[in-house]
Amino acid sequence: MSPPTAPLERDLAGPVRDYLEKQGYTVRSEVHDCDLVATRGDDEFIVVELKRRLNVDLLAQAATRQKLTPNVYVAVPRPEKPVKRWRGVRHLLRRLELGLIWVTSGRGRRVQVVFHPEPFQRKRNHRASRAVLAEAAGRRMDGNTGGSNKRPLLTAYRENALLVALALSERGPDAPKNLRVRGTGPKTLPILYDNVYGWFTRVERGVYALSEAGRAALEEYAEVLPHLQAVLAETGKEGPSPSSGA
Repeated sequence: MSPPTAPLERDLAGPVRDYLEKQGYTVRSEVHDCDLVATRGDDEFIVVELKRRLNVDLLAQAATRQKLTPNVYVAVPRPEKPVKRWRGVRHLLRRLELGLIWVTSGRGRRVQVVFHPEPFQRKRNHRASRAVLAEAAGRRMDGNTGGSNKRPLLTAYRENALLVALALSERGPDAPKNLRVRGTGPKTLPILYDNVYGWFTRVERGVYALSEAGRAALEEYAEVLPHLQAVLAETGKEGPSPSSGA
């Protein structure tokens, strides 16, 4: 069986009109560029903008209609998998204070009002804000290219791990306390011990070396190494000889 054909805008209009009329509205189409205008009583009216797909043009049209009435809805075909993909879209529509209507495809199209236009209560996620600020402050450089996804992001943690890897590549196997003296930071021991990326190997108690994966990582992030070398050079101290201390 072939998949159902995506409905045209006119295919959406009929079910939405029928739904609104059952709610006691009088519905008229194409009124001053509005797809549907539904009135009830002397001064209550809503505007519905119809589109086969939710896109920027639809949002712009709906936002313009808010100059006429706060009761503006967008009506689109119900997505096949609405949960994940539409979570952010629904949040955006709520922020824009727009209502959302889904029209189910197939025989006997069904109209579902997902939510009505309501004033949006903007709540700041303080925990997420602190996490963003901490991550930004923890990075020594901007080693990522905006919009790039060809390699893992250079987070503050990965940057610190690269700093440890670089120090080991320059000195050979060493103890965490000696690496910290070189400027690898207070998280040196957990970075080595947890070995999240597999970049390190323990050669004896309290002494770590760079693995092949670590050497490959240094090659992958070669363009940021000069900056990391400068971080190590700023310390201006030579660490003591390798020992078993942590």
